[in-house]
Amino acid sequence: MSYRLKNEILEISIAAKGAELTSIKDSSGKEYLWQGDEKYWGRQSPILFPFVGRLKNQEFTYEGKKYHIMQHGFARDMEFVVIEEKENEIWFEIRDNEETLKMYPFHFALRIGYRLSGNKIEVLWEVENTGDKTMYFNIGAHPGFNCPIDGEADKVGYSLEYNSKGNPKYFGADYDTGLRLSELHELKLENGRSIITKEYFDTTTYIFEDNQISEVSLVKPNGKKIVTVKFDMPILAIWSKERADAPFVCLEPWYGRCDRMEFEGDLADRECNIVLEAGKKFNNVYSIELG
Repeated sequence: MSYRLKNEILEISIAAKGAELTSIKDSSGKEYLWQGDEKYWGRQSPILFPFVGRLKNQEFTYEGKKYHIMQHGFARDMEFVVIEEKENEIWFEIRDNEETLKMYPFHFALRIGYRLSGNKIEVLWEVENTGDKTMYFNIGAHPGFNCPIDGEADKVGYSLEYNSKGNPKYFGADYDTGLRLSELHELKLENGRSIITKEYFDTTTYIFEDNQISEVSLVKPNGKKIVTVKFDMPILAIWSKERADAPFVCLEPWYGRCDRMEFEGDLADRECNIVLEAGKKFNNVYSIELG
């Protein structure tokens, strides 16, 4: 089932499956969100929970037991229920069940909200620890945006604009395992922007850690901003399908990330964990602005 929010500037659609944003249109009907194509990537804006990226060997150990879980967790494939709906705002929820407990041994409620305000979409997250023990998790966003957006042959010449102080540093991800590599690179910017080339996404996901960036824009070759994503999270990832010249770019605020190639340890030892005590709630929000 699909739900819609609309104001004088924006119209968005959200699927109950995964509480996933599936369309962002302006008042002229122009589509900004990637519409999914299995040739490149079949999703559009999945919610990453309870983990972001891949765990080493796609498993973790908790209280002496191993659990197997897929990349980016299970929330993106679950059917959410609507728990609140207003003119410009809607909230979805899932809770743990017998199947999730086989992969992730914690009781939780995950609530995802969408709110329209002018040219801005706010995406709101709430995670509640409904169990009686400390919970470890990640949560992240993965929206993909059409690029090119105005009929150009490809995205070469588009750019990414960051609000970092100087040239930001990034880690890559291993193409085969999806795990974070250890070498730190510097992204050279010119007037705050990095221009997309033909090979820009051939080798890696760009993973910027340590709160270096809180705002990123996708920019047309003529300098006009298409979308801007704003957030208060420690990590930003930039991705497009590797070695495919795919016509989209993902701008991904993350609270957590994939394991390092060298990681060894139990669940509680993972870097970038959110640690949530029994009965407590975690809240965060990011926004997508057109133009």
